[in-house]
Amino acid sequence: MTTTERDHLKTIEQRLLWLSHWMIHHANHVRPKVDGIKIGGHQASSASMVSIMTALYFSALKPEDRVAVKPHASPVFHAMQYLMGNQTREKMERFRGYGGAQSYPSRTKDVDDVDFSTGSVGLGVGITALASLVQDFITAKSWGSDVKPGHMVALMGDAELDEGNIYETLQEGWKNDLRNCWWIIDYNRQSLDGVVREGLFGRIEKIFAAFGWDVVKVKYGALQRLAFEEPGGTRLRDWIDNCPNQQYSALTFMGGAVWRKRLMDDLGDQGEVTRLIDRRSDSELAALMENLGGNCVETMAEVFAAVDHDRPTCFLAYTIKGWGTPIAGHKDNHGGLMNTKQFAGWQAHMGIAEGEEWEPFAGVADRDGLKAFLDAVPFFGKARRHDDARLDVPRIEVETAREVSTQTVFGKILDDLAKGGGDLAARIMTTSPDVTGTTSLGPWVNRRKLFARAEMADAFIEHRIPSTAKWEFTPEGQHVELGIAEMNLFLLLAAAGLSRSLFARRLIPIGTVYDPFVYRGLDALNYACYQDARFMIVGTPSGVTLAPEGGAHQSMGTPLIGMSQDGLAAFEPAFADELAVIMEWAFDYLQRDGERTRDGRTWLSDAAGGSVYLRLTTKPLEQPAKRADDDFRQGAVDGAYWLRKPGPNCSVVIAYQGAVADEAIAAAGMIGEARRDLGVLAVTSADRLNAGWTAAQRHRASGRGEARSHVETLLEPLPNTCVLVTVIDGHPATLAWLGSVCGHRTISHGVEHFGQTGTIGDLYRHFRIDRHSLVESVNELTRGKRVRVDPPQLRSA
Repeated sequence: MTTTERDHLKTIEQRLLWLSHWMIHHANHVRPKVDGIKIGGHQASSASMVSIMTALYFSALKPEDRVAVKPHASPVFHAMQYLMGNQTREKMERFRGYGGAQSYPSRTKDVDDVDFSTGSVGLGVGITALASLVQDFITAKSWGSDVKPGHMVALMGDAELDEGNIYETLQEGWKNDLRNCWWIIDYNRQSLDGVVREGLFGRIEKIFAAFGWDVVKVKYGALQRLAFEEPGGTRLRDWIDNCPNQQYSALTFMGGAVWRKRLMDDLGDQGEVTRLIDRRSDSELAALMENLGGNCVETMAEVFAAVDHDRPTCFLAYTIKGWGTPIAGHKDNHGGLMNTKQFAGWQAHMGIAEGEEWEPFAGVADRDGLKAFLDAVPFFGKARRHDDARLDVPRIEVETAREVSTQTVFGKILDDLAKGGGDLAARIMTTSPDVTGTTSLGPWVNRRKLFARAEMADAFIEHRIPSTAKWEFTPEGQHVELGIAEMNLFLLLAAAGLSRSLFARRLIPIGTVYDPFVYRGLDALNYACYQDARFMIVGTPSGVTLAPEGGAHQSMGTPLIGMSQDGLAAFEPAFADELAVIMEWAFDYLQRDGERTRDGRTWLSDAAGGSVYLRLTTKPLEQPAKRADDDFRQGAVDGAYWLRKPGPNCSVVIAYQGAVADEAIAAAGMIGEARRDLGVLAVTSADRLNAGWTAAQRHRASGRGEARSHVETLLEPLPNTCVLVTVIDGHPATLAWLGSVCGHRTISHGVEHFGQTGTIGDLYRHFRIDRHSLVESVNELTRGKRVRVDPPQLRSA
């Protein structure tokens, strides 16, 4: 590194330090306060990262590299993009305000170039390892071999190491021969509530080394290394190494004079050491003691440049939290801010004239030289968000047996795609957390194999041992087998779902998981949707319909997750032809990238696209006759269609979703003699019905009187006296709202409590989602001609 380069990096470091802190100060102390509460912004957490980020972005990174920025370093990231002309002053002035730069880096809400959204602690770290795996998956294929591999980099705080999903990711990385991944730890030894335990770094080194990572400890800055070479320098280094974290932080906060007293008390009268201390003024001594490796831009740039391999690398960078500011080292500085008086003094210290606070190059002597340097920085040299052509979706049709489950049909559809070939099939990446066979992915994997960077044969095939699973690993494989960690599943789906933007190659990621274990990865699922990653998640088997497995393996609230999760269209088809129509639509929906305008028929913003959640089951159902009419196909996608269309005098409608279709149909048959005019509503997506309905209501409230959703179109012709009985193998609230659409009296059946083992009939009766219970509710609502219901002990399973 030349002296000029070092000087420019130091100038950039100071510019980012100022701009990030001014943005936070402006939000908290200058901008008018509306709510009367602290806005925050993490000044100290930003300060500890500023040297690391300067060295990384302006010296080490290339355009193909991708970075997940520590959430609390968001102000530094925005300041950096502002300096480069990629962020506006208006958004900086609105930091943490409406329409302003986001509190934590966001791919979808920030205008500057965010690679991975962060905010939920640990997930931004983990996704970089999974993104590296996705990159290897792509570059191993003929259609992705020209993609230039980049480093997947995570900037993380040491407190993030408390998150368990990080260690799940480490293990998954080891199993998949992880490479091209850097994790840079801001080891400032302070968290929200205090100072971290002594000796943590030793544990960290051992953990990373155990999983095959190179660990680079960056403890001393350039000033300290030079001081250590002076006479007495070895004793100073030993003192630094042995000083407890809390003491080091406290001394940093108190400043040079206190540093001098403490060092003289501990090391004075030792000749060389005393002279080493005496040669420095108080301010110089403070600068020396605070010059840890992570706060030295020159050191960090040299350390990054020294890595000449693709092995995963952990940089343990020692820093001072709040470095370079009056609140450096104070144990309360995580959420603390410089007050107005402190900031005014610091502004004078930084040499920023009043009125020039937002000036990107304020206080810079060699502006032309710095601008020329910035123009040549490789990372910012070209566009980094890519695109890829949409893939044609073939027509999906299924021939079913008399009875079949949706889970089986899902496997059959993928198997047919695998056999048929084509571009869409070539870009599918399936994955599952050790439940591949039991979620019907087996036939797909047997044809398309498992992914690994190197060939691994299946010993059972070699020894001619019969097995339904052909477990062959190859670079051409299209299934990524994960361990039992649902957080990794959703992180991998997130990374693969961003592949078009990150790597200029579109993937169609499909993940399967036991439906009750969606809960275990819910934070990562939400995180994936927040980034607008595109994937299909299949939760199967589901509900108390998974009867013999008991309550721990039975899901009840997942339909509500599907309804409430933004960016995720949730479906629960009952029949094979419904699933075929929905999957055909879904493969196109995953690729859409249009405006969020509302469709005039459903009032859904389908043009924008999104991810898809399928809730499936292993319960075989007798299939209806072949259906190909447009009302059925469109209704299955829109969320509902009439399985039995009501007449003008309809008195009862039974609405069902999912595996309980046979119970709803049977109940309709039982009451059909007494009530000839009744309807059966097949709901395939309560999520889409509800989303369209609420959107239409909002638009009518704002003056769009013509707005009518799909569910309103279905239910408005019903007489006011008509009653609704809803049923789902899930929480009854999923469908209970249907009565509010047009004001019909409603009783909702579903599962509100943990299940237990038994037969399907046992559990359906226990939770009153069986046909007889539905008839009882019809009788309760109508109180007219009653339908005979057998006593419980005589009811058929």
